[in-house]
Amino acid sequence: MAREIGTIAIFCGSNAGGHEAYAQGATALGHALATCGIGIVYGGTHKGLMGHVADAALAAGGRVHGVITERLHGRGHAHAALSELEIMPTLRARKERMAALADAFIALPGGIGTLEEFLEVWTMNQLSEIDKPAGLLDTRGFFEAFLGFIDHMVAERFLPPAHRHSIVVDADPQTLIDGLQRFERVDVPKWL
Repeated sequence: MAREIGTIAIFCGSNAGGHEAYAQGATALGHALATCGIGIVYGGTHKGLMGHVADAALAAGGRVHGVITERLHGRGHAHAALSELEIMPTLRARKERMAALADAFIALPGGIGTLEEFLEVWTMNQLSEIDKPAGLLDTRGFFEAFLGFIDHMVAERFLPPAHRHSIVVDADPQTLIDGLQRFERVDVPKWL
């Protein structure tokens, strides 16, 4: 049975990265989400991959809800054409609000903030604090090294093998969305 996913939180770079494929992947994801009728909640800026996702979804008639920090809003980083924009006092408050609004999560290529946001929701799922599937849009194999490190955690017995597969990974936006909708929770205890 497919999950009802009305809104997906997007974590991604506020930079565009060093290859045009990253912007193309972000644009394709934004378009695919809008086409599927799935709203986006994200960090609210017009910069980098974040801007590409938002612009593509808006151009395709999608709903895009930005949640930005006061500091970034004050610097003029807010996207001007969003369906909705909320301003939060801190990054912590922004992340909590995004998680509350989302039915699922997708991380695109990005920096340490992107990785931290994704790992937090993956951990919350692992600890059964939430039941909201998470996935990686693996443009240009960006996450291969990261997944190799996760495999190292499994090999060194810090992570149960089932939890390695408790996220959806794909380079194709539609396949990734489909995987999140079909996702079944991993109920293996985290302790080995």
